[in-house]
Amino acid sequence: MSTILLVEDEVHLAQGLKFNLEAEGYTVQIAETGEQALDHVAQQAPNLVLLDIMLPGIDGFTVASELRRRGCFVPILMLTARSRPDDVLKGFEAGADDYLPKPFELPILLARLHGLLRRLQWTQPVPAVPKADRTTIAGKTIDFNTLTLDTGETKVQLTLMEVNLLRYLIQHESQTVSRRQILEEVWNVNESTDTRAIDNFIVRLRRYLEPDPANPRHLLTVRCVGYRFVLAP
Repeated sequence: MSTILLVEDEVHLAQGLKFNLEAEGYTVQIAETGEQALDHVAQQAPNLVLLDIMLPGIDGFTVASELRRRGCFVPILMLTARSRPDDVLKGFEAGADDYLPKPFELPILLARLHGLLRRLQWTQPVPAVPKADRTTIAGKTIDFNTLTLDTGETKVQLTLMEVNLLRYLIQHESQTVSRRQILEEVWNVNESTDTRAIDNFIVRLRRYLEPDPANPRHLLTVRCVGYRFVLAP
């Protein structure tokens, strides 16, 4: 069964979650600070990190960003009482794969954990990948099963949020999609928000894909509206 690192400084909540998750067969280890979480992941490599945002010392956003900076792509599920769209998107931008607002029902948490852990197989080598799950852009191949981008010289590990956004844009090739569409249909955020999270994701995707990120040929900005993906320059 999978090992979960629970990063939570509220002792009673942490112990209650640990009890319920272990009753479901998970192995649960607890870190009370962000620093402890980073050390634990470096030493023991859990299958999933259940991460509170409000922590003493460095917060959950910083923990997630640092894990991704170190090249660690363990699934991260953020638990937070801060459920405003800006906070949710800040978590995604930091590298979280999913979020769950507090308070939450245990069956919902278990369903989210199961879904994220199931996706772990995407990062494993597969014997054969259907052609539809690979796309080549500017000589670089994106594999949607393994979440990797192959430049021919190196492989870049993408996050689920980057892959989901790129897949959505490709599915709507040559169509202009609005930021609102992306928020609602890719990230399931339904409230109005003034965030630059989408723009930051586009900047990163351009850096991965475009021959000249400053003059994009494939991921185009439609001023005051959104974005358009064009396969052929």
